[in-house]
Amino acid sequence: MPLINYDQGSSVTKLALVLLGGCCFLIGSDRLEPNLLARAARNAAPRPNPYSGKAAAVGAGMKLYARECASCHGKYGEGSGKVPPLMRSPVVTKAPPGALFWVLRNGSLHRGMPSFAHLPEAQRWEIIAFIQRESRQ
Repeated sequence: MPLINYDQGSSVTKLALVLLGGCCFLIGSDRLEPNLLARAARNAAPRPNPYSGKAAAVGAGMKLYARECASCHGKYGEGSGKVPPLMRSPVVTKAPPGALFWVLRNGSLHRGMPSFAHLPEAQRWEIIAFIQRESRQ
């Protein structure tokens, strides 16, 4: 006798198959897309950071980074374990501002990166201004 009787057409069987398919998709998508910033660059609008180089915005971004990002990425952006470094990272330095904004807005839960869409757009840009300035130093 088979483990799952497909002839029954039960809603539980259908739900189980949908969930199994979804899990396979998520696991497979991680292999197909190892670089979150590459995906972000493809999906993001080519947007300049309106706060780039503005001292007040960089200062505000530093405070926001400490509150929102440092617990995972480290106080100095050094990363830890599975969490990538942000500061002085060639990947972050070369990433277009729109791609960084996309990552903050959308996150990647299966990678452990939450969405920061709850923050106002201006605050997300301030965080990016801070990260980009620190990455270049």
